[in-house]
Amino acid sequence: MKKPSLFLIILLLSLPLFSAVGWELSIPTTTARTVGNLRVREGSPFKIAIFADLHFGEDTWTDWGPRQDVNSVNVMSAVLDAETPDFVVYLGDVVTANNIAIQNASLFWDKAISPTRDRGIPWATLFGNHDDASFVWPLDWFSSSGIPPVRCPAASDDDGCAFRGTTRVELIQEEIKSSSSLSYSMIGPKELWPSVSNYVLVVESSDHSKPPVALLYFLDSGGGSYPEVISNAQVEWFKTMSNTLNPDLRIPELIFWHIPSKAYKKVAPRLWITKPCVGSINKEKVAAQEAENGMMRVLENRSSVKAVFVGHNHGLDWCCPYKDKLWLCFARHTGYGGYGNWPRGSRILKISELPFRIKTWIRMEDGSVHSEVNLTYD
Repeated sequence: MKKPSLFLIILLLSLPLFSAVGWELSIPTTTARTVGNLRVREGSPFKIAIFADLHFGEDTWTDWGPRQDVNSVNVMSAVLDAETPDFVVYLGDVVTANNIAIQNASLFWDKAISPTRDRGIPWATLFGNHDDASFVWPLDWFSSSGIPPVRCPAASDDDGCAFRGTTRVELIQEEIKSSSSLSYSMIGPKELWPSVSNYVLVVESSDHSKPPVALLYFLDSGGGSYPEVISNAQVEWFKTMSNTLNPDLRIPELIFWHIPSKAYKKVAPRLWITKPCVGSINKEKVAAQEAENGMMRVLENRSSVKAVFVGHNHGLDWCCPYKDKLWLCFARHTGYGGYGNWPRGSRILKISELPFRIKTWIRMEDGSVHSEVNLTYD
């Protein structure tokens, strides 16, 4: 069997030095998780569907909550069947942990993944601010008619009992364990914790002799159990990884995290979405990270970075150019959980190899398509 030309990697300990020979990366097996490669099919583009802000597990003690999860599954199923993507990115807030009154939020995480897994499509996940948030007790549970559906056992050694929640690490561990080779999610370097979903995936060319078509970087933008921020340590990790994997900037790079950076505020349309921005809804202000620790400065100085994709704001779905160097894009609110009643959909990315192009558009639940834009500058 021919040795893969590139591994999909994540550093679990301190960052080692990589030795590159041709288009192979030599990585110590004790510090990397190796999974199957993403690869462009010959003669076909590589298509990615982004599912953002699904918010599974809300108000599970009511009739409303489970119905929203069913509706969210229907949205994802409609998108997957219409677009038949090669890969899916779950862009954070997969679950609303502060509404989940059991310790194992992985049960709802698994439901959210199910439409993709059932179709045999590989995926990757990253964290949003709700995925490991602490449980919030509903006030109506304490009214005369409110009876908590889950009670702590009388002799519990765990002070948090069933309401302790599920940590970021536990969520990814359960996903990987239950999903075999289809899950490309990874647990990032311990030096970056509590930030967990930090890793890189490589999209290889259909021609083994050619360099990769793209590098996909996933970063944990925090929230929930710790502040909403991309730390300086993550910035340094990204610099090391990108300079190692792509020192000559030849490979296009796409960046994914959940909470928009402050740079999104600078490019946000004031009222209507007009050129050069492209989108269909601009219904709220950008809710940005709490601090900026240099990540955008690093990205804008890498000509290989083509776009950043975020979720978090359910009422925004635009893409805008940033300093004429890269694009800042929102996904589309996919889930029926979470705030807002705007129609649901998914941002689609299409990466063409020859000639190289990255296009994106929004695919709606009802099958309509809008807001197509070319993310590569000629």
